[in-house]
Amino acid sequence: MVTQVTQASPQNSADIEAKLAKQKEIDDWLPITSARNAKWWYSAFHNVTAMVGAGVLSLPYAMSNLGWGPGVVILVLSWVITLYTLWQMVEMHEMVPGKRFDRYHELGQYAFGEKLGLWIVVPQQLIVEVGVNIVYMVTGGKSLQKFHDIVCSTKTNCAPMKTTYFIMIFSSVHFVLSHLPNFNSIAGVSLAAAVMSLSYSTIAWSASLGKGVQPGVTYGAKHHSDVGKMFGFFNALGDVAFAYAGHNVVLEIQATIPSTPEKPSKGPMWKGVIVAYIVVAICYFPVALIGYWVFGSNVKDNILLSLEKPGWLIGMANLFVVVHVIGSYQIYAMPVFDMIETVLVKKLHFKPTWYLRFISRNCYVAFTMFVAITFPFFGGLLGFFGGFAFAPTTYFLPCIMWLAIHKPRKFGLSWCCNWACIVLGVMLMVLAPIGGLRQIILDAKTYKFYS
Repeated sequence: MVTQVTQASPQNSADIEAKLAKQKEIDDWLPITSARNAKWWYSAFHNVTAMVGAGVLSLPYAMSNLGWGPGVVILVLSWVITLYTLWQMVEMHEMVPGKRFDRYHELGQYAFGEKLGLWIVVPQQLIVEVGVNIVYMVTGGKSLQKFHDIVCSTKTNCAPMKTTYFIMIFSSVHFVLSHLPNFNSIAGVSLAAAVMSLSYSTIAWSASLGKGVQPGVTYGAKHHSDVGKMFGFFNALGDVAFAYAGHNVVLEIQATIPSTPEKPSKGPMWKGVIVAYIVVAICYFPVALIGYWVFGSNVKDNILLSLEKPGWLIGMANLFVVVHVIGSYQIYAMPVFDMIETVLVKKLHFKPTWYLRFISRNCYVAFTMFVAITFPFFGGLLGFFGGFAFAPTTYFLPCIMWLAIHKPRKFGLSWCCNWACIVLGVMLMVLAPIGGLRQIILDAKTYKFYS
């Protein structure tokens, strides 16, 4: 009997090497995997930029719909739950030896299967990231408009401008910044944005404190009818969910940190997350509690709109918001760019060129600008997107993945904590969009397109 030993021919070996080389070339070109030399402090300010944004300015408004007791409980509970689920995601990034889950959907595919994981995670993540980019277009444009109006209030020959134009001005910056190739290349923008978030949050609560409790302030329900109270409560839940949104980009941020078996990336990543969450607490709690204490039920959906004086300080705060949401837009856009470019290069087999990136990214920025100009309903957008997409990806999807992969002991501490988060998260996902959608409908009644 003759035993035949088959060996890979030189041609087959050359084909395999060519495929691996092509794969490496694509990975080196894609935004998420092109650079892995980030430090732990990159994680800190990327996470601050991702979290502290438009959401913090709406927290006093959320408090006005929730009331003191439920409002404080929901704020603190959200901080604790999202820190816990963020820790889970950091831990799961390298749970398989020798492999890194660089993208949220890759972890989903490992937990739920190749196809199912893709369908569960990608639509949710895209809704979050595209939704945030649209809301930040609106926020940036309205903050620019507020700054313009404050400057114009001191002049007599200053003509008013439409919100549409300010959103277009804001978006023009992104037609330039969106061509920075990867996360590390936007580190400077992200750092500036993180500093600005701390600055305008401090201005928001300190200016409110300086203003003092307003005459005739009330802390009762913002709405008079029972229906209004209920829907306002639902919308406020979405506002709070929107404020804790960094999970959608956390694996992508961690992918930029170098990792070895001796020094895995979760060490520096978690250090950065802790610093970021301390900053989040410093920003969120004073703004929410002091803003509500000063203005009560009459607070507007953006706390800076309730603050009129001193004009120079409020103008500066609005300018800080503009700088911050410029950075935040880029943080949330980068994973979307990665998805778009992956499909174009790997599925549709386009060559990874600069002009492919130029066209695809400009089209995306133009799309978010168009939607923001068409539907600039700030408060309703926060509540709707916050509940519909942020609740799953932030509050309970990491818990489901943890249960599916780690399989903790039934009725043990880990099992109970995860199921509690899942139940609360599902309730949030169901209730918050109802309030947000109603708010959008109410705003739409008095809105004229492209005004």
